[in-house]
Amino acid sequence: MKHVIKKRKLSRCTEHRLSMLKNLSISLINHEQIITTLPKAKELRPYVEKFITVAKNKNTLHGRRLLLSRLHNNELAVDKLLNVLASRYHGRNGGYSRIIRFGARKGDCALMAVVELVDRDIAAKGKVYSKSKKRSGEGNKVVTKS
Repeated sequence: MKHVIKKRKLSRCTEHRLSMLKNLSISLINHEQIITTLPKAKELRPYVEKFITVAKNKNTLHGRRLLLSRLHNNELAVDKLLNVLASRYHGRNGGYSRIIRFGARKGDCALMAVVELVDRDIAAKGKVYSKSKKRSGEGNKVVTKS
């Protein structure tokens, strides 16, 4: 019997499935809208919503390190989570993403879906979030060997 089994395996081993979900969530955070298959979209939604909740509630060093460890050390995605998305969803208690069915893919007839963040920035699609200010000392360092 399959008691207390909630997640889909998506025909992948555990490491591949977790890596795929991390990569999909980084893409969703950066672009705020992605197109993927319906089962992947349904698995991605709670994964991303937990990241946004951590960014909202734990905007500290511990929260930053927690997000970095779970998002492949992608600093741009973590910065966008902590700076942009946490302030955008400050008054919302949940439901940060939505899934819209898109139709069937032509090649293998797989059901497709659009996953997007609620109240998304339309100009964010196709762009990657970048920090607005440089850290002090970066880019101007010259290292010499002696």
